Amino acid sequence: MHRTPCKTSTTLNEMTGKKVYLKLENLQKTGSFKIRGAMNKVSQLSEAECEKGLIAASAGNHAQGVAYAGKARNVPVTIFMPIGTPEAKVNATKGYGATVKLVGQNFDEAFVAAREEQLRTRATFIHPFDDLAVIEGQATVAMEMLQQSPEIDTIVVPAGGGGLLAGTLLAVKSTRPDIRVIGVQSANSSAIATAFKGKNGGLVPFQGKTIAEGINVKVPGKLTMNIIHSLVDDIITVSEAEIASAILFMLEREKTLIEGAGAAAVAAVLNHHMPSASRNVGIIVSGGNLDISKLAECQNMSIQVPLAK
Repeated sequence: MHRTPCKTSTTLNEMTGKKVYLKLENLQKTGSFKIRGAMNKVSQLSEAECEKGLIAASAGNHAQGVAYAGKARNVPVTIFMPIGTPEAKVNATKGYGATVKLVGQNFDEAFVAAREEQLRTRATFIHPFDDLAVIEGQATVAMEMLQQSPEIDTIVVPAGGGGLLAGTLLAVKSTRPDIRVIGVQSANSSAIATAFKGKNGGLVPFQGKTIAEGINVKVPGKLTMNIIHSLVDDIITVSEAEIASAILFMLEREKTLIEGAGAAAVAAVLNHHMPSASRNVGIIVSGGNLDISKLAECQNMSIQVPLAK
């Protein structure tokens, strides 16, 4: 995998009143951190597991990671994706040699269809987040961040199924337990945040329409949730307007195209949702596979980003 940059931004520092470090996983192979977990998992499969072919469900980025990993081992890959998946992600997945089947209106419906196909064909299923080998692969993002910028005292992580957040927690809390790790979800799809805050008596499926489709997961993983509950410092939510504004901010001011999932973490820092004690904040910009047609939607939704007091 690429050792992606972890860069600072004078503009972000001035606007937030903090030293901000951007871990640019949008510059990773396939445009997302997801390839780390997929490659780690697929590299450990036996020849017998590979002979059956690989199957996965994804809103886009995991699909590309599995497709890339399958191609690297010369294994056929079938990916189930929701019907509304951005065309750029569908075409990229096909470009890596995978067969794509568009099924269902969201990730969870595509996941059910993929599981049914897996039972029929006995292909090897590659879970997008609830698998320890996948989580271990995602943990390498935080490991690199702390090597590149050891002064970081807080890491902000987008969360959907929880694989990246769980991996970050395992990497950070085992080596630097003093560092805060804060997960970020869209307020429109906030199952992890709701469970963490103790509302409704635990994990309740929660999914709505969000521009951050990469973290629009109705039911997070059991393994990931156990890790998150045990180790995370906080889970916060950001609005759709804040996510849209963060996408535009990164494009206009940082000349960097990011997708809604990665923008959620940027939005949390831009809109001052961080603890006041956090001075050196690392943001995992999880991916850059944005459907360009969504930029007009972002402009219509965006709000003025508040300056630091």
